[in-house]
Amino acid sequence: MAKPAGPDCNLNCTYCFYLEKEAIFQEQKVHRMSDEVLEAYIKQYCESQNTPEIIFAWQGGEPTLMGIEFFQKAVLLQKKYSAGRPVQNAFQTNGTLIDNDWCKFLAKEKFLIGLSLDGPRHIHDKFRVDRGGKPTFNRVMKALKLMKSHRVEFNTLTCVTRQNAKHAVEIYDFLKSTGSTFLQFIPIIERKPNDEATRLGLKLALPPDLVADDTDEHVMPWTVQPKQYGQFLIDIFDEWVRRDVGTIFVQMFDVMLNAWMGMPPPLCIFSEKCGSAMIIEYNGDIYSCDHFVYPDHNLGNILETPMSELASQEKQIQFGSDKLDKLPKQCLHCDVRFACNGDCPKHRFMHTADGDPGLSWLCEGYKMFMHHIDPTMKTMTQLLREQRPCADIMGMIPPKEG
Repeated sequence: MAKPAGPDCNLNCTYCFYLEKEAIFQEQKVHRMSDEVLEAYIKQYCESQNTPEIIFAWQGGEPTLMGIEFFQKAVLLQKKYSAGRPVQNAFQTNGTLIDNDWCKFLAKEKFLIGLSLDGPRHIHDKFRVDRGGKPTFNRVMKALKLMKSHRVEFNTLTCVTRQNAKHAVEIYDFLKSTGSTFLQFIPIIERKPNDEATRLGLKLALPPDLVADDTDEHVMPWTVQPKQYGQFLIDIFDEWVRRDVGTIFVQMFDVMLNAWMGMPPPLCIFSEKCGSAMIIEYNGDIYSCDHFVYPDHNLGNILETPMSELASQEKQIQFGSDKLDKLPKQCLHCDVRFACNGDCPKHRFMHTADGDPGLSWLCEGYKMFMHHIDPTMKTMTQLLREQRPCADIMGMIPPKEG
């Protein structure tokens, strides 16, 4: 995943974990990927992919700050170095800079857009504000309508906080009303700064490296609580499974169905090991993960060392293996481990009942959710094995009481 504008963004979302990375890149006030880094990145990435199709992911900060011309160059370079293989581009944006020219380009080059939208106005504008503290809902909705009119393929990314978790069905119904058919729900979990964060000039704690910290007072006030998140997912699942299977696709539910089918999780936070979702910053530096952009997890620079060598170094292999190797005993014997695999290492700052460190903050919520969906997932798995559509489940679920 590439961050061509680094942590730069035209918004100032309260809960954003990446804006503070400006403190890591103090050599420049404005962060923009140079043509040299762009070409090296695309060339080396294409050469490293032993696949029939190559997928590029662009994120930020806010990637539209780079301008259309930058991505026109990227597309030309992809055609130059892909050896004839098809290339797909995924692009995450806050949408506020999307206009007709952007939409024409995105539609022409078939970019898949992930649009950040937290729900209806009163929910979205709670945290998603611009640099002047002004709300952004109207600008995002304008972008969404423009993308639809230009037939730009998009999905929505919704952050789940302590404040909006209680509005699960309202958020779900709103997102459907916008025409979004692919929904991602991202739990927001951040801790108050620890000593190392303060030393680096950061406002949020560094990932815990499996150091336990059990109390709610140490997390930021927007951090979603475990049971809240579990209930949020349950509330949406119960709506989806009765009305929308086959027409609305929720990333979490697709990932869970993969797990119940015995297939590897397609989402890194639920993989047995991690380490394959590295990011490249605007200056060519490679980091272990989007959530680990800190000096200790800087793997090197692609202008000095080939990307394939950076990715295969022992430091990164160990980073990925630690996810499994440092699972606490409670997780090893958990009945939903096959679906969760301990969650993202960033979130594993709790103690187990036995006092072992490394339990996910969301453990209780994930258990609630996964136990709730278990009978339905087993039925959907059976439907697929009988070569029947998953949508058949809708006729097998009793209506909600009341």
